[in-house]
Amino acid sequence: MTTITTTAPAVDNFHRNATTSDRRPTHGAAERHKDSQLLGRLTGLFFLITYATSIPPVLTLYVPALSDPAFVLGGPFNAGVTWGVVLELLLIAANIASALTLYPVLRRRFPVLSLGFVTARVMESAFIAIGIISVLALVTLRATAGDADPAALAVVGQALVAVHDWTFKMGPGVVVGVGNGLILGYMMWKTRLLPRFLSILGLIGGPALLLGSCGVLFGHFEFGSTIHSLSVAPEFFWELLLGIWLLVRGFNPAALAALDTDQS
Repeated sequence: MTTITTTAPAVDNFHRNATTSDRRPTHGAAERHKDSQLLGRLTGLFFLITYATSIPPVLTLYVPALSDPAFVLGGPFNAGVTWGVVLELLLIAANIASALTLYPVLRRRFPVLSLGFVTARVMESAFIAIGIISVLALVTLRATAGDADPAALAVVGQALVAVHDWTFKMGPGVVVGVGNGLILGYMMWKTRLLPRFLSILGLIGGPALLLGSCGVLFGHFEFGSTIHSLSVAPEFFWELLLGIWLLVRGFNPAALAALDTDQS
């Protein structure tokens, strides 16, 4: 009887200690958590790089080639356009990198949707690449114009500018609304890896961007008009704030731990 009385508390303490130790993160889980936070901060960095590499070509570097019909008629080498091409190549790399760094984290909860996000990023980059080729074709026409018919050169140049413009409208305009807006916003909302207000901004920004792009596509308003710019604004700030938040703060630790629990 004495033996039973002295042993029972020991058994209770054993179970209590085992339960407590089960709740502590194992070494493997801690390493996985650390790796996921690193991927999150890299994702934020890559998103910010997309801003740094996408804005200068549109606002300044490509302007001579895309706005001046006489650009293809000949002239000196334009280094600014070439630098714009270099920046957009870096943009493609950052686009795809931002998807690849997020994929290992999000596939734990969304194995299909996370792959869809990667696919959307690749498709967006494909449209950007077509736009780059059209700009390089303009540079080639300018360098080899010679005695070619100016009217014919002008027509070809206008066609190449139109191709570039539509790749911008379809890639960053349509594909981004689906991938970065709806898909990524939904996954962040469900996983709570980011604050709710940021996820809501993505869920608003995606449909708004799509509606704005559809309005341009069907001729209801001009690309770059006030109403179109308003439709772009939520997506613009969603991706910018997402990049800043992930680079500075990383993922929500509790939400990240919940992903590991769901996977196990």
